[in-house]
Amino acid sequence: MLSSSIQATLAGRFGTSEYGKSKKAGEELFFDYSKETGAKVLVYRFPNLFGKWCRPNYNSAVATFCNAFANDLPYTVNDPSVELELLYIDDLVDEMICALFGKEHHCEFDGVETVMKEDGRYCAATITHKVTLGEIVELLKSFVEQPRTLMIPEIPAGSFAKKLYSTYLSYLPASKVAFPLKMNVDDRGSFTELVHTLNAGQVSINISKPGITKGQHWHNTKFEQFIVVKGHGLIQQRNLNDPDGKVLEWEVSGDKIQAVHMLPGYTHNIINLSETEDLVTVMYCNEIFDPGRPDTFFEKV
Repeated sequence: MLSSSIQATLAGRFGTSEYGKSKKAGEELFFDYSKETGAKVLVYRFPNLFGKWCRPNYNSAVATFCNAFANDLPYTVNDPSVELELLYIDDLVDEMICALFGKEHHCEFDGVETVMKEDGRYCAATITHKVTLGEIVELLKSFVEQPRTLMIPEIPAGSFAKKLYSTYLSYLPASKVAFPLKMNVDDRGSFTELVHTLNAGQVSINISKPGITKGQHWHNTKFEQFIVVKGHGLIQQRNLNDPDGKVLEWEVSGDKIQAVHMLPGYTHNIINLSETEDLVTVMYCNEIFDPGRPDTFFEKV
């Protein structure tokens, strides 16, 4: 197997690349050897590689930027519009494992563009990402802000953003691995927001001291889930439109973890039934709290 380079296409900006010419010559030696001996050869023209633990300030712009943002170092972007084709290290390893088992993926090239083709002369990893330097920098800026905003960036499965986030984290110094959270503490216990998301709300942790009741409010549209992970408590809900005032109750415990929906239009609370132990509840809400539109109205169950 030969690890060549996309520069061997000698197309586009690589048209006068001496490095590309040398890579192209190496490829032809491999193909000639295959013709002479009948040996199977695999020639990969890899684009720019990136991923965890790559050496910064060497031959990877992604590694250099990740290291700079993680460690508060200066960086320079000469042209944010420059587009790179990037291959993540895990995707490369997956392709190498395929090659070991004789299941490599073949291709041809249309200029610098990879065209997957079963009988292609060349080989290629099936997953790459085309992204500009400006897009990389903007993503890294959002990653840096996460400890302050609690906002988890959008990182869909298989996306470049997900792979870049893992890469960025590998450059964090020990001093940034842990970061403080704002605890809202009073005589009843505490409430701490843990994670915000762009489209799916937030997750918080609530601690209620023995005998304490929290909640006693309802929402129009906002909904929540209460998940008790430690202690012994009681969740109560009452439909505001029920003329009989029937109260629904769920006894909850960290010994048998379950999720309980807080229904829109139902006033609800959570009571710590223990006389000695704190009640610890993970709380999911489908929207981040907005002081201008809290959608939270006091009403005892």
